[in-house]
Amino acid sequence: MIMGCGRVGSTLAHILEDNGHSVAIIDRDPQAFRRLRAGFRGRRVTGVGFDRDVLTEAGIETAAAYVAVSSGDNSNIISARVARETFGVDNVVARIYDPRRAEVYQRLGIPTVATVRWTADQILRRILPEGAEPLWRDPTGTVVLAEVTVNSTWIGTRVLDLESRARTRAAYINRMGEALVIADDTVIQEGDVLHVVAAENDMDRINKVLAAAPEEDH
Repeated sequence: MIMGCGRVGSTLAHILEDNGHSVAIIDRDPQAFRRLRAGFRGRRVTGVGFDRDVLTEAGIETAAAYVAVSSGDNSNIISARVARETFGVDNVVARIYDPRRAEVYQRLGIPTVATVRWTADQILRRILPEGAEPLWRDPTGTVVLAEVTVNSTWIGTRVLDLESRARTRAAYINRMGEALVIADDTVIQEGDVLHVVAAENDMDRINKVLAAAPEEDH
C-alpha cells in the first residue's frame, strides 16, 4: 500500500505491480492518479492517508507493507505510525524531507528515507573524488558504507588480512561492474573497488591506511 501518488509513489506502484504484487495507492487529489499508466490494475483510493476509514477501504488490514511518500513530512509520519501501531503492518517506510526529523522518527522505530540528505549525498558522490562521500549513512550519521581507494600494492592480499591491517570491516567488492560477496579466500585484484562499513569519524584513518602501500603502514 502506498500513500501519495506523486512521481515516487506512482513509480513504486508500477515497479511493485510489474513484480507481481497487488498494489493500493492513496491520494487526497483524484487528479494525481493520472500519473498511473492506463493498464494499472491496483486499487485507487481518494482520501487522507492517515484516516483509518480510508486506510481500511484501501485494504490496510491485509497489507504486507506500507509506504508513505506524500509531499508532507507530518502526513507521512502520522500515516506510517497509524499503519504500524493501529493496524500492525510490520514493513513501514516514510519519506521525510527534514533529516533531523528522520533521525527522531528512526529512533521511534519508523524506518525513514530523508530525501534531502540522500539527494545531497548522491550529488556529492558525482562531483567529488572517489571515496569523498559515503554511499550510505545510518540516520544518526555514526556509521557509513563508503567506497575506498586501495593502493595497487595491496593486489594479491586477502581481504581478511586487509581488514585486520586496516582495522575495518569490508562490506563487498565491485569487480568488473558486479558486486562480489567476500569469502575467506577472496583476494584484492586489479580494478577492484572496495567498500567498507565503518564509523564515519574513522574513515580518514582507513583511507590513509589503504591509500598507502602495506609495507609503508607502520
